[in-house]
Amino acid sequence: MLIDYEDVFLKKVAKIKDESLKEKVKKQISKIIQNPEIGKPMRFARKGTRELYIKPFRLSYSYIEKENKIVILDFYHKDQQ
Repeated sequence: MLIDYEDVFLKKVAKIKDESLKEKVKKQISKIIQNPEIGKPMRFARKGTRELYIKPFRLSYSYIEKENKIVILDFYHKDQQ
């Protein structure tokens, strides 16, 4: 399994000061690695991506089954959809 991180995601996570939130993000990423289809599939403009809820944020990722690859796309507040 290949894991790739977008620059947008890395910048946003680097700005997080709350250590417990960082731990939650790490735990959710490990869950994604174990089961890539765990997140809610998105529709319309974001078709092909999935999201996981980390209260009150969303972790957006894409699972490319053919390449056995996960791309962590973004981490944002739920009000910024």
